[in-house]
Amino acid sequence: MLNSTLKSKRNIGIMAHIDAGKTTTTERILYYTGKSHKIGEVDDGEAVMDWMEQEQERGITIQSAATTIYWRNFQINIIDTPGHVDFTAEVERSLRVLDGAVAIFDAVRGVEPQTETVWRQAEHYQVPCIGYVNKMDRVGADFFQVLEDIKTKLGAPTVALQLPIGKEGGFEGVIDLVELREIRWDAATEGEQMHYAPIAPERETFAREWRDKLIDVLSGVSDEVTEKYLAGEDLTPEFLRQELRKAVLGRSLFPVFAGASRRNIGVQPLIDGVVDYLPAPDETPPAQGHHLKKNEEIAVPCDPVATPLGLVFKIQNDREAGSLCYVRMYSGSIKPGTTLFNVGKKKRERANRILRMHSNKSEPLDSLTAGDIGVIIGLKLAQTGDTIGSEGWPVVLEQMQFPEPVISVSIEPKTLSEQEKLKDILALLSREDPTFTTRENEETGQLIISGMGELHLDVLVTRILKEYNVGAKVGHPQVTYRESVSAVVERKEQFSRVIAGKENAATLTLQVSPLDRGTGNRYTCAIKDRNIPQPILDAIERGITNSFGSGIVLGYPCIDVGVSVTDIGYSELTGTEFAFEACASLGFDEACRAAGPILLEPIMAVDLISPKEFVGDVISLVTQRGGQVLSMDSKVQLDQVTVLAPMAKMFGFMTMLRSVSQGRATFTMEFSHFEKKSEK
Repeated sequence: MLNSTLKSKRNIGIMAHIDAGKTTTTERILYYTGKSHKIGEVDDGEAVMDWMEQEQERGITIQSAATTIYWRNFQINIIDTPGHVDFTAEVERSLRVLDGAVAIFDAVRGVEPQTETVWRQAEHYQVPCIGYVNKMDRVGADFFQVLEDIKTKLGAPTVALQLPIGKEGGFEGVIDLVELREIRWDAATEGEQMHYAPIAPERETFAREWRDKLIDVLSGVSDEVTEKYLAGEDLTPEFLRQELRKAVLGRSLFPVFAGASRRNIGVQPLIDGVVDYLPAPDETPPAQGHHLKKNEEIAVPCDPVATPLGLVFKIQNDREAGSLCYVRMYSGSIKPGTTLFNVGKKKRERANRILRMHSNKSEPLDSLTAGDIGVIIGLKLAQTGDTIGSEGWPVVLEQMQFPEPVISVSIEPKTLSEQEKLKDILALLSREDPTFTTRENEETGQLIISGMGELHLDVLVTRILKEYNVGAKVGHPQVTYRESVSAVVERKEQFSRVIAGKENAATLTLQVSPLDRGTGNRYTCAIKDRNIPQPILDAIERGITNSFGSGIVLGYPCIDVGVSVTDIGYSELTGTEFAFEACASLGFDEACRAAGPILLEPIMAVDLISPKEFVGDVISLVTQRGGQVLSMDSKVQLDQVTVLAPMAKMFGFMTMLRSVSQGRATFTMEFSHFEKKSEK
């Protein structure tokens, strides 16, 4: 029984570039599976999955929303993820816990910049995917061009399972290449009724040609298909689906569907594709964990009767219920009232209630078992990325890695009475969003909040002012810089201080050196003297690693700095942990100041999409701001330009871009790397 319920579960995400139709498609899926009784439109601010006030006002997805639907006796947990690059952490943490994904492509624009980003994230977590080419009814739609685009830009082994019947305004349905039939949708029933018909004679040759391509591609990854084909046996739709499923699970094929979700065409076969081709929780490789006591990597198979183990992948604050902890269970099961162990924090917590979420609504669950996704209420200490389980099995699941924030603004309360309230809300938002950080400027006492981009910070500031009703003044966006060194310097540092009548003394020789960009900071101790106690060595390391965050000249965090301890002067009588930690910190500071400190600025990868007639003006605009054009890709009506530009010069770029392109050019921007700040 347990195994059959696992086989009937699917945990999937819907991912794509902004405005490719993720939420619109999800709304149709909810309607056709009976989860909602009315199709909510993003344009009207009525989409069920975009429940936040700001999502409805801006018409974009900001937070990933979870829901559960039932189709052909299968339970499908869906996470609708944001498409805007500023909210990439939402996609990252969703893909970490999903077993499969649906990648949606715009039939006019093909593979867009953020599609490539989410595709890389899916590849990192080895998530099997199926594709859906949406907006086939739009002017300029080209299904076959999108297939080519996917092959070239994503390197995906693409195979078409459907062909469009007509295109643009004449798009009326699809040819199903597995069943060899035509499917049309009834507009009077909002696409709920589907009509099947044999393939029309004028399309027969074309359909057969593409079905042969499908079999040819499939035989390249399946010996069974090759054998049956060569023996002249009939390749039934059931057999093709079975072999396609194996290929998708092994990530050796990427099947693609076609449709126009806004016109209610093509959605039901896509839900069938989720059930037919994407994996059940026990068909994915076991999750990888680290056993703390044995200090070794172990596999965690999906087993509902084993010891409980789950990953908190998202925290959302609810005014009435407190913290909602979204958990993916990898092993065992949890019941309401159970005491859980937060493995990383080594703290016991209690699962008061367990819920199944449907966007911002919920229903109670009796238990949360392996392979399922749910919300636990009552975990007060949990953060994104924490592993929860039992004390007897101290296994930590692989941590999620999030990019560094690159843009900051200052925020201060209008009255002193609101200061504590603001700090509490900032702490709350930091728990919800791992890419949102907050710190206090030691010199000015200002609170500085940092995020992934202008939109990201704008959304968070609006939430603080409106949702939490805090009176606050917000500064202008500032770039988050970094510091590093440009030369190799060795320095001897001595520290001596009498505290409470006892002398604390330490002598250290440190060498600081620049490392390659992007390699991070590195600390090494070249001394192997056994007479030096371990606590002293730990104190030296602590002194150095804590200094990385406090900067060199301007107080920005240090990056790509190598520090090596080459000599330690230790005396049993005067050597203390305090002395060596202080000596290490002072020595690091002095050595770095002598090693040619440099200021590094964030360089952004900017992807511009512009109609051909404006592309010259658009390139001119971005090069005036210090941008370097890397590549240019020409499509039928649009040009896509990839540029590297300094973050500091990109503030207010959207207004200028709209001005030179009559509002028709768009851009996305994500952090690329840090580079020495130019003097201009």
